[in-house]
Amino acid sequence: MKKILIVNGPNLNLLGTREPDKYGQVTLEEIEKKMKEYGKGKNLRLEFFQSNSEGEIIDCIQKKAADINFLIINPGAYTHTSVAIRDTILGVKISTIEVHLSNIYSREEFRRKSLISDIALGVISGFGWYGYLLALDYINFIKEGN
Repeated sequence: MKKILIVNGPNLNLLGTREPDKYGQVTLEEIEKKMKEYGKGKNLRLEFFQSNSEGEIIDCIQKKAADINFLIINPGAYTHTSVAIRDTILGVKISTIEVHLSNIYSREEFRRKSLISDIALGVISGFGWYGYLLALDYINFIKEGN
């Protein structure tokens, strides 16, 4: 069984009401429910975490790293600013997929630089909530721990 930690950063708890033209109308709880349903029968165990605090995100990744095979992370605004989250991912050596609801590369200049993407297995950006399912698909079809 592949164990996956899904981490969502700041303001993603506001999905559904926060700038729905950019992020859609689906709530974070609905995304988690869709992921659980999608993962059923695929031998994937999912665990979810969301925080607006950089330190809590770091603590969660460090605490869970030994028990998971993959990390799916939407760092939110920390994508562009958090050397600390980047260093944590490098430090725990966990296979990571970066997900963004909007296409960060077609947005403001400051959003186009990710401090995570070059250390991730890949980046899924611009497909809305469906990007999380694409990440699960990838994990489902690769060997554990690659």
